[in-house]
Amino acid sequence: MTRLAWSEVPRSQVERFAAVALNESADLAETILRQIRHDFPRLRLVDNESGEPKALVGIRRAIEGFVQHLTADAAAPLVPSEVFQEFGRGEGLNGRSLDSLQAIYRLGVRLAWRRFAEIGQQVDIAAPAMYELAESGFKYLDGLVEQSVRGYAEAAARQEGERLRQQRKLIDALLSSRHTDPAQALRERAARIGWELPATIAVGMLIRPAPEAVPPALGQDILLDMESEQPRLIIPAPDTPGRADHIRRATLGWTGAIGPPVPLTAAPASLRWAESAVLLIEDGLLPGGEVQHCTDHTEKLILLPGHELINATASRSLTPLQDLRPAQARRLADTLLAWIETSGGAPEVANRLGVHPQTARYRLRQIRELWGDTLDDPDHRFQMLLVLRSQRLRGELPDCTD
Repeated sequence: MTRLAWSEVPRSQVERFAAVALNESADLAETILRQIRHDFPRLRLVDNESGEPKALVGIRRAIEGFVQHLTADAAAPLVPSEVFQEFGRGEGLNGRSLDSLQAIYRLGVRLAWRRFAEIGQQVDIAAPAMYELAESGFKYLDGLVEQSVRGYAEAAARQEGERLRQQRKLIDALLSSRHTDPAQALRERAARIGWELPATIAVGMLIRPAPEAVPPALGQDILLDMESEQPRLIIPAPDTPGRADHIRRATLGWTGAIGPPVPLTAAPASLRWAESAVLLIEDGLLPGGEVQHCTDHTEKLILLPGHELINATASRSLTPLQDLRPAQARRLADTLLAWIETSGGAPEVANRLGVHPQTARYRLRQIRELWGDTLDDPDHRFQMLLVLRSQRLRGELPDCTD
């Protein structure tokens, strides 16, 4: 700011003003702190190594820094940055907002300016020049606030970093298959981040859309571990109304899976289902581009991951098909699955397959010839049902259920 009126004040007057103000800086600081303590009775003051309140030291240094620059040919007063950054850090570490601290600063500047105005009259400095000095004082206040905001942000980042560290520890404890932490230890871990242990949870696993993807904007009560290669999340009370919609909105653009709701102690089981679903997504057997719920894909999650076992079972329960031509074997497999699923005769099978009843009847006779009395064994039919549905899920058989 160009201070035209102040620049015209004779240097002798400026020096007299500065001398009086500096001489009174200690008493003025005491007066300001006393008023602050009166107006803010809950303010917690911390002493330095000498037993002097740090706030008092800060006020005195702020006054002295502002006054000294008037005679030092400096463009702007030097803000005692470390002192006021520490004030900001203190507010942040104690969980308070900066509003009260800024109110305290404004009170201090108002009281200081009241005394400066009196000193200006004593040394005959013209009012316009003092108005400009007041503007400079409030600009100086902005600098003090800026330093406190910096300290506050530093403290907030440190606290958030510590919270995330404790949160990851809690997630690891909940998902540990060994359950080394007893219930009381889990409660204590949860209390450190203000998280109440729920009765039921669901565990999710995400696939990053990009290395530097912005984390999903999930609610505070949903635990999220972004440090893992595949981020994990723990959802408390997953059946709460609106919870699924919130997660869907928050994870737009992400791919992943959420395991079934389970009791808190069964969290590793929910994670295992989520991991299985993610593997199926990566193999293209479940849709990507969104976060899937395992309970929406029960059949696929049960049948598809165990394809080695299914294939071994198929070689035994579908042995009669092995000697047939591939096209014929496929047609009979389609018909066999339709017959097991409908528990009906040729008309029901024909309707399901979209073929003529006579065609269905012919195929059913072939199936009876191939398998004989084995078809009357419920356990064997169930095995064939599992094998054939697994093949259909993998696209090896057409889906006739639509």
